[in-house]
Amino acid sequence: MNGTETPVGRLVVCPTPIGNLEDVTLRVLATLAEADMVACEDTRHTKVLLDRHSVRARTISVHEHNEGARAQELAARIREGAVVALVSDAGTPLVSDPGFALVRACLAAGLPVEVLPGPSAAMTALVASGLPGESWRFVGFLPRARGELGALLSNASDTLVAFESPRRLAATLALLAAGDPQRPVAVCRELTKLHEEVRRGGAAELAEHYREHPPRGEVVLVCGAAPAGQADRGQALEALRELIDAGAKARPAAAAVARLTGLGANELYRELLSGEKASTR
Repeated sequence: MNGTETPVGRLVVCPTPIGNLEDVTLRVLATLAEADMVACEDTRHTKVLLDRHSVRARTISVHEHNEGARAQELAARIREGAVVALVSDAGTPLVSDPGFALVRACLAAGLPVEVLPGPSAAMTALVASGLPGESWRFVGFLPRARGELGALLSNASDTLVAFESPRRLAATLALLAAGDPQRPVAVCRELTKLHEEVRRGGAAELAEHYREHPPRGEVVLVCGAAPAGQADRGQALEALRELIDAGAKARPAAAAVARLTGLGANELYRELLSGEKASTR
């Protein structure tokens, strides 16, 4: 580079611990210490990690409410030669966390983007679940709408990994159990923290447990693939719910969907009622 050229910096995506502050890599600590700026989801949260490892760094907030504007601002600084480290509150940025707009802005501008390996709640839960990991799908936070949630769970052809609210966990497990009481599930709670819990079992068994013992903390839910044929039932139930939402009566609608799919009308009606009861608990 000659004296007239402007130095080009880079964006470094840095995973941070999902609970235990010791679970941070040496490369991430070195990057945070050397970066011109650390872009944080919450500067106060990141300060706890920085102080724990005696890292002094200049921080700036990048969260869901300001990410669009910050992305352009930070990309401009990187173009001028700054090294910006991107972190979220926990785990790998962009995985159900802010950072996508910043990464896209840098790539669009032709700026270097480096991604460091590190902690991930989804990957940790998948391995801890004991369920097949050869083919799996991560869906982030589960949808709240009953029909959308039911379709997602019943159509899963591979192991499914998702974040779930502890308040909705029991109802989600009951919805799983309505399709298959023995469907294998793992509830991974407070991973790497002092009160870490991984509970494995059938959907009905775990639904009952968490109804009686409401969970606290952060939850990652891992579900085994839906049984053969359940995907068809899931699509049929979704069609049935749409008909009812449009004003059709439940039993005639179930009969109509049954004629089109070859499934039993009574079976569809019972599963519809089971799903509604699960969603109200």
